[in-house]
Amino acid sequence: MTEFAAVILVDRRGWVLLQERDEHPRIAPEKWSFCGGHLEPGESPLTGAVRELEEETEVSLAPDALHLVGAFDVHHPETGTDDKIHLYAAGVDLTDDDIVCHEGRQIVFVDPARTADLDLSDSARIGLGPFLGSRQHAALSESAALRAAP
Repeated sequence: MTEFAAVILVDRRGWVLLQERDEHPRIAPEKWSFCGGHLEPGESPLTGAVRELEEETEVSLAPDALHLVGAFDVHHPETGTDDKIHLYAAGVDLTDDDIVCHEGRQIVFVDPARTADLDLSDSARIGLGPFLGSRQHAALSESAALRAAP
């Protein structure tokens, strides 16, 4: 079992940051997923989430800005493994222009109403379900909007 850490950023509209993966990754190629990846040896899930977000987007957040959504078991059919993903979220006053895409085709904020139409990775399908429309999602959206207010 491999452990992964991932992050959902929520903007002031309540839209969520997702990565459209390209054909190169071993897990979930050509699918929409979270920013994140496997934990390094001895790395905590929170530290891994902060590191992966910065590596993939150049967005640097303090660990206390991230809130645990949950830890989910996920089966990766591409590797035949049963793994665990630690999912974190943060409300941010950012736009697509603030995101630097270092992996995949694009990393953009997506309207939650549109996520059902996307070809999601297994981890995104599992993690987005309980998050979207939750009180946590609403609170993070509201906190991002408050940070954006003049």
